Amino acid sequence: MRIRSLDLFHVAVPLRKAIKHASHARTVSDNLVVRVTLADGTIGYGEGVPRSYVTGETIDTTFTTLAHLDASRQIGTPGDMEGVVAALANLTVPETNADPRGMAGNAARCALELAVLDAYGRHFGRSFGEALPLAFDLLSTGPHWSLNWPRRVRYSGAITADSTRKELVAALKMRGYGFKQVKVKVGVEGQDDPKRLKRLRFLMGRRMDIRIDANEAWSANELVERVAPLRPFRPSALEQPVPHSNVGALAALREELAVPIMLDESLCGLPDAHDAIERQTADIFNVRLSKCGGLLASLRIMDLAFRHGLGVQLGCHPGETGLLSAAGRHVASRVAGLRYVEGSYDRHVLERNLVLEDVTFGYGGRAQPLEGPGLGVTVSFEALGAMTVRHQEVTHA
Repeated sequence: MRIRSLDLFHVAVPLRKAIKHASHARTVSDNLVVRVTLADGTIGYGEGVPRSYVTGETIDTTFTTLAHLDASRQIGTPGDMEGVVAALANLTVPETNADPRGMAGNAARCALELAVLDAYGRHFGRSFGEALPLAFDLLSTGPHWSLNWPRRVRYSGAITADSTRKELVAALKMRGYGFKQVKVKVGVEGQDDPKRLKRLRFLMGRRMDIRIDANEAWSANELVERVAPLRPFRPSALEQPVPHSNVGALAALREELAVPIMLDESLCGLPDAHDAIERQTADIFNVRLSKCGGLLASLRIMDLAFRHGLGVQLGCHPGETGLLSAAGRHVASRVAGLRYVEGSYDRHVLERNLVLEDVTFGYGGRAQPLEGPGLGVTVSFEALGAMTVRHQEVTHA
């Protein structure tokens, strides 16, 4: 069964409130949605979240990438899901191949890959989650990690840099709703981070696992000075403390910092992962499906991390709709040994969602595995139409 056509959608997803961190603030998320239509009319959807300050992509560049990529030729005519996964494992994106960091085109590739898996999953009556063991058989290099049968997921919470009152309310909610792990954004200009962490630690209690995310806010020269007053509040990890241009300095600073370092903006492709391991700049990798190029590329990075004894966080982009939330749920419910899991914030973050099902996590961040063919969620044609800014159909002979 061949791919008949691709449809590309620039969707402007309205957020319930502004999301702020040291690198950016937004009230609308500009996302790429890809619709794959097979020769028999079966439809699948995928999503990518291009961020110019992460992978260098914009909506325009994702459209260009996919308009010139002959997906039908590369995927061919797979006769089962094993064939689909094998074709995706060999899918080549010229922009990614030409990029030394292997990140150009990653959001576009992710959206296409998810749409392909959703469409063929529906055609063959197989779930997105069933693609994971097939991919594992292709990509795994040893017994250093494994897959579970689908099981319940436990997501972590997040507190953005906001007013004292809003942070107080958020912290009390995290504790009252039974969360075990919370990420706190730090490094925003005008915020007193030591004072904030002292207050948040008091409100959320000694048992709460609190990690901090600086989103490249600090230079390598000031990093030790910035982190020292935060250590008394026992952060379990420090995410992307310096810009990517300074990331090499972390190798010499890690021991003095005495907080496990997680890479995010400096971990966008497999070359980044190899570089981090070679230079010993990280303890944990933050793997996000859109940032890292989709399921297969993300599993390759996870495999490398587990092989070298590093921790893995399955992350997400603020503004993801239920399409990426569903893909993340399938991964989180099956990959064993994830240190932290982010995602499925849908109802708490989005003013309106693209999918009919509510895949938001429940009490304490708990969520059940998804069932059904493909991603297991249904796109609302009304919502897609209302949020679409631009639409382009791509066909290849």
